[in-house]
Amino acid sequence: MNNRKPETQKRQEQFLLDGWEFAGEGQEQFIPVRIPHDYVLRTALDPQLEQGGSQGYRAEYGTVYYRRILEISPESGKRYFLDFGGVMENCTVSVNGQFACRQGYGYSSFRTEITSLLVRGANTILVEIKADQHPKDRWYSGGGIYRPVRLITTGADPFDERKIVVKTEPDGEDAVITVSTGDNRPFTATIGDQTVSGTGELCLNLKKARRWSAEDPYLYDLILENESDCVQMRIGIRTEELVPGKGLFINGKQVRLHGVCIHQDYAACGIAFHKELWRERLAELKEMGCNAIRAAHHLYDSGFAELCDEMGFYLYEEAFDKWTAGSHTRYYDETLADLAAMIERDRNHPSILFWGVGNEVENQGQDSMLAILRTLVEEAHRLDPSRPVCYAMNPHFKKKSNIDAGKVADIQKFVDEADETEIFDLDEKIGRIDRIARITDLICCNYQEQWYPQIHEALPDRLILGTEVFQYFMGDPEQMQNFSLRVPVLQAEEYPWCIGGFIWTGIDYLGEAGTYPTQGWSGSPIRTNGVRKPMFYQLKSYWNEEPMVHFAVLDYTVPDEDVKEHWDVPPYQEHWDFPMFRRTVIPYRIATNCEEIELYLNGKRFYTPRPADCRDHVVEGFLPWQPGQIDVYGLKGGKRAAEFHLHTPGPATRLVWEDVGTDPALAMDSGEYRMLRLKCVDKDGNLCFRASGRVKITVEGAVETESLDNGNLSDPELYGRDSLKLYFGRLGVLVYRNGEEEARITASCEGLPDAVLTINNR
Repeated sequence: MNNRKPETQKRQEQFLLDGWEFAGEGQEQFIPVRIPHDYVLRTALDPQLEQGGSQGYRAEYGTVYYRRILEISPESGKRYFLDFGGVMENCTVSVNGQFACRQGYGYSSFRTEITSLLVRGANTILVEIKADQHPKDRWYSGGGIYRPVRLITTGADPFDERKIVVKTEPDGEDAVITVSTGDNRPFTATIGDQTVSGTGELCLNLKKARRWSAEDPYLYDLILENESDCVQMRIGIRTEELVPGKGLFINGKQVRLHGVCIHQDYAACGIAFHKELWRERLAELKEMGCNAIRAAHHLYDSGFAELCDEMGFYLYEEAFDKWTAGSHTRYYDETLADLAAMIERDRNHPSILFWGVGNEVENQGQDSMLAILRTLVEEAHRLDPSRPVCYAMNPHFKKKSNIDAGKVADIQKFVDEADETEIFDLDEKIGRIDRIARITDLICCNYQEQWYPQIHEALPDRLILGTEVFQYFMGDPEQMQNFSLRVPVLQAEEYPWCIGGFIWTGIDYLGEAGTYPTQGWSGSPIRTNGVRKPMFYQLKSYWNEEPMVHFAVLDYTVPDEDVKEHWDVPPYQEHWDFPMFRRTVIPYRIATNCEEIELYLNGKRFYTPRPADCRDHVVEGFLPWQPGQIDVYGLKGGKRAAEFHLHTPGPATRLVWEDVGTDPALAMDSGEYRMLRLKCVDKDGNLCFRASGRVKITVEGAVETESLDNGNLSDPELYGRDSLKLYFGRLGVLVYRNGEEEARITASCEGLPDAVLTINNR
């Protein structure tokens, strides 16, 4: 895992990822595991499981244990801390049989001092997890020590990192950086060749300071040091302003958020967080033109915010889904502590624009809900006065009040579906929105794009943010889920007082599934294994200025992936392969940001309108089915600026490792995870879209197969096997590099030659 922070003489940080053992409910034998680890992922699927759909039909054990022997020689004058990125959930940590700490809410990071518990030599760290409580989250929550664990060693009087506050104030071309440590001890602060010393609060004047933004994510290294400790941080200099009627301004420039919501699981390794895998995922979103992420609906690993800082994403960070209902009911008394765990840990990240304190909560707009909201917003403002505080509301306001949502059996249905208590009158809805908006800093709407003009007319002094929006269909003012043909992200672009939105969701995820054996949500522009769907390119045509063009066909011969209808997209696919047809016409669509297009089938041109004259700038039409070649060109200024080609494939002849070039070799560091992809092609290299053969993966040398992922969340044998069927001609192979020895990965499929990939060191 390549995220070890530099060590100094005053502070050492050691990741404790290897050497752990795990024992499940009723098991006496511990088995070796690597941290981060999700023990739920590979449990047997259970069609009868309580809350099966939300959990991907996977059940956790009642009580499980993680154990590690830590060899250490404690030094006088040193202090030792265990830092846990996240443990799911309700865990107790002990060292040498003595209690160290307890943590309930599974999404909060926590740290405990173990100095007094250590002995010279072997020390036993034991983590007990009681994960048998219901209800579970509305999405796959997994289980285990699923984020990194660190041993931190400092001097006798270390910094409390949670109390460090860094403020950056641009001053013309320069900037003033103010650093507070929360106490009056002397310390020094260093940026580049500038060092200042003092107590309590220090100021540094940075000449010709470069601003941080999603377009230019420039970071400065800040080092804080005292007699006992040294903390190294990366900071960005930016301003953020919400201007009524005009929008969001970053560094004085208007910015529109082209965002997606995501869940934290990585499917093939469950909720186990590996920074290098998420770097690849965020790079995919960046290429699509995405500039903003809503991390739904809880705190993520600290490495995620670091990636957003480095790669340039505006981040909406959220503490909770529900408050007194659902899985959070049992941790409601710890709500303020968990809110502080989020804000105090992450408030110095330049990527974070907003704090979210809840999502689609129970009894929204009613007195009981507003009282909790007011408390959370005030506390968030106290912990960080510099950022707006938000709450994401859904359209389903209820007439009834004082319902004990903690006793509602199906909280998903209670908050998300209309019933006899539903408020349908728009003026009454806006009245509830107004009550919420008087407490928060933004009007954050889930699936209310069809009412934006009316909401703004009633509340003109507040900006609107689409915290969740449909990706393809719009609602109608008279019918929320109306399948109106208007892409919602374009609706927001028409209004300066709407600062953008977050599509639900950017990447497919486990949980929130339909009927068995469907195990997850497939209504996103990117599959769990990184394969892009046609909607990826439609969004790219709106969000990315680089000339592009993409062709897809409407293909109802593909499997139904069991997505909620209004969140779904018609089954457009990237292929030209219809062996079941003789003569028919095929509907197509072309997404482009070019001014004109040229379309050819087997060399014959078919004339199309200009994209600007088409609904949502997408060219639609029909082509006669003829095997052969599709060629599409995008023109700017009358010249070809982009092109796209599809061929009807011949018989499958081989498997190909994608993204590794003609020489099948790849460089990986020891300890690194990587999602590799295979595709099945014909003799000319054309993808065999309908290939579904079973591929077996074998490895030699210093590499392990972590899991296989074909992107099909309805496949009941999805993870944990050494063979899996291709889906739409592709397969993802998640591997782990466990040493520096040369390694080989071999993919075998009946009737095809083996595809061999060599793994070398970087």
